Amino acid sequence: MRSGTAAIVGRWSRRPPLLLGIVVALACVAAETFLARLLSQITPARSLEVVYLLGIVAVAAIWGLWLGLVTAAISTLALDYFLTPPLGSLTLNKAEDWTVLAIFFAVTVLAGSISRLARSLALEIDARGEADLAAELARVLLQTPDLKTAEPAAARLLSDALGLPYAAIERGAVSGDGRRVAFPLHDRGVPAASLIVPAGLPRSTLRRLRERVVPSLEITLRAARERERAANQQVALRRLATLVAQEAPPEQVFGAVAREVGRLLEAPHAAVIRYEPDGTAASNVGIWDRSAPIATPPKGRWPLEPDSAAELVARTGETGRVEPVRVPALAGEFRASLRTQTASAVGCPVTVGGRLWGAVIVVSPSEPLPDDIEKRLGDFIDLLVTAIMNAESRAELEASRARVIAAADATRRLIERDLHEGVQQHLVALLLELRAATATPPDRPGDVRRMLRHTARALDEVLEDLRGLARGLHPALLSRQGLEPAIRALARCSPVPVELNIHAGRVAERSEVTAYHVVSEALTNVAKHADASVAHVELTVRDGAIRLSIRDDGTGGADAARGSGLLSIRDRVEAIGGRFEISSPADGGTALFAEIPITGD
Repeated sequence: MRSGTAAIVGRWSRRPPLLLGIVVALACVAAETFLARLLSQITPARSLEVVYLLGIVAVAAIWGLWLGLVTAAISTLALDYFLTPPLGSLTLNKAEDWTVLAIFFAVTVLAGSISRLARSLALEIDARGEADLAAELARVLLQTPDLKTAEPAAARLLSDALGLPYAAIERGAVSGDGRRVAFPLHDRGVPAASLIVPAGLPRSTLRRLRERVVPSLEITLRAARERERAANQQVALRRLATLVAQEAPPEQVFGAVAREVGRLLEAPHAAVIRYEPDGTAASNVGIWDRSAPIATPPKGRWPLEPDSAAELVARTGETGRVEPVRVPALAGEFRASLRTQTASAVGCPVTVGGRLWGAVIVVSPSEPLPDDIEKRLGDFIDLLVTAIMNAESRAELEASRARVIAAADATRRLIERDLHEGVQQHLVALLLELRAATATPPDRPGDVRRMLRHTARALDEVLEDLRGLARGLHPALLSRQGLEPAIRALARCSPVPVELNIHAGRVAERSEVTAYHVVSEALTNVAKHADASVAHVELTVRDGAIRLSIRDDGTGGADAARGSGLLSIRDRVEAIGGRFEISSPADGGTALFAEIPITGD
């Protein structure tokens, strides 16, 4: 019923060719004239004009007002020439002739108006039908979770609505043949699917499919594919997020990123690469190949080839697209499968902590990659960066813990050595002197007094050694008077002149101790390595933190990753949740900045 109504509405909404209308109009006038001649034997001549109204109404209703008016005029002439005495001559000088013409024109205008209204209603019904069909297709395609199961249902709906023997939606570009007609369905200019209908359909139906159904179906399918892509992307991101949250090994995360990116983008090849520090080579840390997935990426580094996607990203630090692509020497069958084909490749940078760490490379050997691939890779790269930063943070934390333990062990060994080689030996010597004094005969009191005086001086030295050892562990001045006097004492003991700018009262002991050791270690480094003429120490307390700056005018070139003293400072500051920065250009001096939270925990 629905398809029959659609066919009727379709016929009403389209006007036949004008040439056909002219032929029909002339044929109607001729047939009506012949019929009127037959009826003139039994009917008065003035009643015969009714015969011409049938053709006038038909032509005006189907071909419109203007052809209807022409038909009315020709009908008037035929009536006058063939049926009105004297026959065989035109005598349009009678009032009744003009009356007939006026009646014909009035009927023509009325029929044309009714026809135009009917055609407008037909067009409206047709448009509503198209809208209903588009809405039904959208409901089926957008509400069904799996697009592969929704496409056959949409094809059945389409065939029922248009009264087709059958219809099918097939993915990819399909060619028509003698038994079927294929309409390509494009997505961003690329054939993504095809609408298949049987051959032999009326031209009007094929035109309707091509001009009205296919564009709407393309838009709906594109939206459905976007929804499916978004859903698949969220599922893939959840899987990766789970791996990252579980603190999976970086190698496992790299391989998972390559696999998920390749599958989601339907790309034959995907890889996660890491650039070497010199920026001229890279290594594979995660590879996925659709034909032969590689679980473990091959070892080794390979040079960056000019004009490749990897080289473009390394050179610019931005997303790069290369078409056709020169495929880098990735490894094994992954390289061999690409070297034989011209490919399209996109590389997206992986930036960690402000430095270019690596890139995600997606390669297609046959057709260009989608235009929005760079945007879709963004979320995956964010997770990849998170995994890398987590791994680096864990490695730094483990290294920091190891250094703290090593520093504690070294401190204990130093205390043991100082006690054994210094205080203990002095005490043993004093013990021997006291025993000698006790063994001195009573008649030699002068020797005893001399020995006791020497012992007293030695005890003073031992006491000073113990005080020095205690100051190294925790300066008493810091405990008694606070941070500013303790730092001024450090400055007085420094072999390099120190200019101080300190504005701080008493704060939590733990924060004071950390700040004291930072200044102590920094001034020691200045004296040992900087070859500086002066050092500057600035300390303020603001916003719940100690802000400490230590600068010198030395040779610079200090590296916190190599110097044990700077590592010790960083470990101390970061151990209580602080922040440490260093700037040390060659021949430009060294500047340390530490922000130490004030906490008593």
